Amino acid sequence: MELKHVVLSVMMPAMAFAALPAAAEEFALLQEARTVASSIPPRLVGVLQQEIEKNGVEGAIGVCREKAPQMAKEASEKTGWQIRRVSLKNRNPKAVPDAWEAAVLQDFDRRAAAGEDPRQLERGEMVSENGVHSYRYMKALPTQQLCLSCHGGPNDIAPAVKARLAELYPADKATGYSLNQIRGAMTIRRTF
Repeated sequence: MELKHVVLSVMMPAMAFAALPAAAEEFALLQEARTVASSIPPRLVGVLQQEIEKNGVEGAIGVCREKAPQMAKEASEKTGWQIRRVSLKNRNPKAVPDAWEAAVLQDFDRRAAAGEDPRQLERGEMVSENGVHSYRYMKALPTQQLCLSCHGGPNDIAPAVKARLAELYPADKATGYSLNQIRGAMTIRRTF
């Protein structure tokens, strides 16, 4: 009996030490994911503001429709992470969250309703789905003042913008938001 306790007491610290590299690797992935996820929204907002100045809100709809996915694609190719935006109330049919993403978005909504700062909401974790291992990360995208022109309530969206949105997105669900409400999230994944 005594020998078993000695073996276990030697094995437990060794097992704990073996877990350290995995934890360190996961922390490194979290840091990298944060950097990748935070690189796109400011660039998108800048391009969007320029387009609004040139062609108004109606003319800027194409930025979110065409340039945002292109920015995500370019960043994916550059970084090796799969990058996209998702929302529980999507406008683009390609922005429908999978089960993991939907659960994270629902958690973000609960946390924001409980008073957490929506700009700080994130989740990163190792996930195994159907035998495929990946690191997944999401960063909440709270509605900014600029967003309300296309995503706000009925009094926020001009009639010409409503008409253009209805033309481009007949199944649009992405309106009715207020300032700082979580409109969606950047979601990124690296598969191993």
